[in-house]
Amino acid sequence: MSSPETTACPAPSSNEKLPPGAANPFVFMVGSPRSGTTMLKRMVAAHPLMAVTRETHWIPGIFERRRGLTDRGRVTTKVVEKLRSHKRFEQIKTPPETVVRWIADEPQLSYAELVSRLFDRYGERKGKPLVGDKTPTYVRNIPTLHQLWPRAKFVHLIRDGRDVCLSMLKWRKADKAAGQFATWADDPVVTTALWWKALVGLGVEEGRRLPDGLHAELKYEHLVANPAGACRQLTEFLGLDYDPAMENYHEGRTQFEAGLSANAAWLPPTPGRRDWRRDMAAADVARFEAATGDLLDLLGYERACHDLPADARRAADDIRARFAAEARERNWRLPELW
Repeated sequence: MSSPETTACPAPSSNEKLPPGAANPFVFMVGSPRSGTTMLKRMVAAHPLMAVTRETHWIPGIFERRRGLTDRGRVTTKVVEKLRSHKRFEQIKTPPETVVRWIADEPQLSYAELVSRLFDRYGERKGKPLVGDKTPTYVRNIPTLHQLWPRAKFVHLIRDGRDVCLSMLKWRKADKAAGQFATWADDPVVTTALWWKALVGLGVEEGRRLPDGLHAELKYEHLVANPAGACRQLTEFLGLDYDPAMENYHEGRTQFEAGLSANAAWLPPTPGRRDWRRDMAAADVARFEAATGDLLDLLGYERACHDLPADARRAADDIRARFAAEARERNWRLPELW
């Protein structure tokens, strides 16, 4: 399929200039859940030119399954039924009736053009010309999204998987992520390790295949240790002027009520909230590294275990085989580094 056309973003109301050829969706922020992507979204959305949608979850799936689309990728009114039935679509704040009218008025409207228009309208409501998407699991759909929007950029936020594991084990929605796999009942640590590897490993491989200037990997640890420096690097990658509002996104919004999560409390970037060196049992570290040590090495994360116990290797091998079989049943693509 040829590259779809996209419309240019509306001009900004401020004196800041848009990057040349900017169009929406402008950027996709991806990564494994529990990696700090909500914090990243809030930083980006604090920029005067950037709005970021709530997690969508429907964009690549409709295109990949050709739901309501012609063979040439044109939208039909059936796509509205799919959008209306998705619980996340209403968050984009465009009534389905409006989409029906667009399709009736423009029979040649492509799926890429439709989504771009939805993002443009979202930005108009926010008073911002550029609109990004933060749906972490789109890390599995980078080729599809690049096919639809060849100029869109991707920011892959990466966090040490051992800290992701600590967060996952305490998350009430774990059953929506690593906990959805049957092996979770037997070994949630190794299951989380493989789930993290499946997402992050694939995102690294697919992201690094994109043309120069479209893909950036950002370490969570750098983001929380040096928010200003990380935000400067991020805006340089996006072609935007740096704005200190990004690292100050939490000012005036932080809450101190007991029981609130870091996200719900709008806490500022805080290094060391989870630290596997302090909080993870040695046996859990060994099994995690037995499952994902090669990816930790690739990403520059130091291993704790240089001589893995035989029982840790056996546990990782057993869970890996079962996890991979279930992943393939779920139509998951696994990374080459597996």
